[in-house]
Amino acid sequence: MTRHTALVTGANHGIGAATASTLARSGCGVLCTYLRIDDPVDPGTPQGYRDRRTQDAGPIVAQIQAAGGRAVAVEADLSDPDTPARLFDLAEEQLGPVDILVNNATGGSVPDTFAAAQDDRLGRSLQPVTAATWARHFRVDAMAAALLISEFARRHIARDADWGRIVGLTSGGDLGFPEEVSYGAAKAAQTNYTMSAALELAPHGVTANMVYPPVTDTGWVTDAVRQEVARRPELIHIATPAEVADVIAYLASDAAHLITANVITLR
Repeated sequence: MTRHTALVTGANHGIGAATASTLARSGCGVLCTYLRIDDPVDPGTPQGYRDRRTQDAGPIVAQIQAAGGRAVAVEADLSDPDTPARLFDLAEEQLGPVDILVNNATGGSVPDTFAAAQDDRLGRSLQPVTAATWARHFRVDAMAAALLISEFARRHIARDADWGRIVGLTSGGDLGFPEEVSYGAAKAAQTNYTMSAALELAPHGVTANMVYPPVTDTGWVTDAVRQEVARRPELIHIATPAEVADVIAYLASDAAHLITANVITLR
């Protein structure tokens, strides 16, 4: 995959960082975008997880470069509609045209609810659904993903390219995402955009899929989370970011050319 360039959002920690590293090891140049977020202190969220969200992607890029790979880090606010074009310009200048897009970034850890509960079953503080909680998730998980796909498609078609990969990450499901209402709804919108892209861009050699990870220990998994996973038989594994990244990298490979317009649920 040495001829390919990937744009990975939310690449300063967790699944995004693992995906950037995995793609770089396969030979891709990787633009690692991130936004440092200082979440409020919450009794259900480990401090270590909050700390990871405030770091930049410099350490990830340094690791990739030390191993002989190509990577560039850039802090970018995906809620700004002008950001996608700027990111693609930067990638083209420093790494080459983007032909792998990984929409991994999320709008932040803001669990919201329609009910009156003050804490969820994992001990995290809940907020009522408001315009602010809606906007924080939809501007990144839905709007930014749509604009990044649109920018990808415009440039891909303009250069008459015939190979491309789009991978997004989702959560929630057909029955919504109780206690993370706006996050689940925004991810459902991203899924819809990605499925549309799979069909519309297929004639141009692009595949587009969504990955639904299992509970993934990016630093937020507490004993309460582990107990919840053990209690529910459908939650089979607690994955590592690297395990999820391996699936994303496979979907970005030549071997996955027949896999498109799918939501791939990992357990």
